Amino acid sequence: MNWEHALKDYRHYLQIERGLSVNSLENYSLDVRKLMHFLQEHNIEHSPVSITAEVVQQFIYEIAKEVNARSQARILSGLRSFFNYLIFEEYRNDNPMELIESPKIGRKLPDTLSQEDIDNLIAAIDLSKPEGERNRTMLETLYSCGLRVSELTALKISDLFFEEGFIKVTGKGDKQRFVPIAPVTRKLINIYKEEIRVHIPAQKGHEDILFLNRRGKQLTRAMVFTIIKRLAEKTGLRKNISPHTFRHSFATHLLQNGADLRAIQQMLGHESITTTEVYMHVDRSQLAEVVHKYHPRNRKEE
Repeated sequence: MNWEHALKDYRHYLQIERGLSVNSLENYSLDVRKLMHFLQEHNIEHSPVSITAEVVQQFIYEIAKEVNARSQARILSGLRSFFNYLIFEEYRNDNPMELIESPKIGRKLPDTLSQEDIDNLIAAIDLSKPEGERNRTMLETLYSCGLRVSELTALKISDLFFEEGFIKVTGKGDKQRFVPIAPVTRKLINIYKEEIRVHIPAQKGHEDILFLNRRGKQLTRAMVFTIIKRLAEKTGLRKNISPHTFRHSFATHLLQNGADLRAIQQMLGHESITTTEVYMHVDRSQLAEVVHKYHPRNRKEE
């Protein structure tokens, strides 16, 4: 088995069996290609089946000179997944990554916006232009529902269950979930739909897409990034923000106001609660208050 053949089969497995997105497929493939490039550059003759832990360790030493610890850890994780696939398909009996430790990295806390930041960004949108109403509605939906940018751009009119107070969201791996939507956001979506979108002829295949560009097609992720970056510049916001920042802010603000972590996990569509737990570390301001209020040693003597 050569590398190209193994990589092709691996991509097929990731796409069909694990239901990964195109972006994830490319990232996993890139990790393997980095190793392939290293072998070619150093004239090392090893197939995916015969490569040893020693050779992989040489590769790790090389990339450690070029990338930071977080990037190293991601590449190692990708390679572990690749070799686990080869074991699963019975091409190998062992994983050469087994004894290779990932570099120690601190958990990166997500950036968040305050309620004032979000209000200022939305207030800076020029509503005199048709796309202004669309942009305001998009940002309110991102923040109100905690969506990923890909979930926002793929949102369909048929996904709106306003009578029940929910929207249907298709997340990673095509997994679907229902997320509550606030009355104010429902109102904005209805205004956009009935007063702006109705005048945009949707292109074939985009008839059910909620947020359209001027050509009647689904918005790209890059366009949503650009809209938010321009608003940040316009308001003088000095934070490095993206559509994902609204998702982080959604989760953080819910947690700060007493929401249950499991409920937040369900709304965000996180497979593991450990992913959601990162928000426990974002704002520590309430921790002392919780201990003071609930720990028996802090109760005042009668």
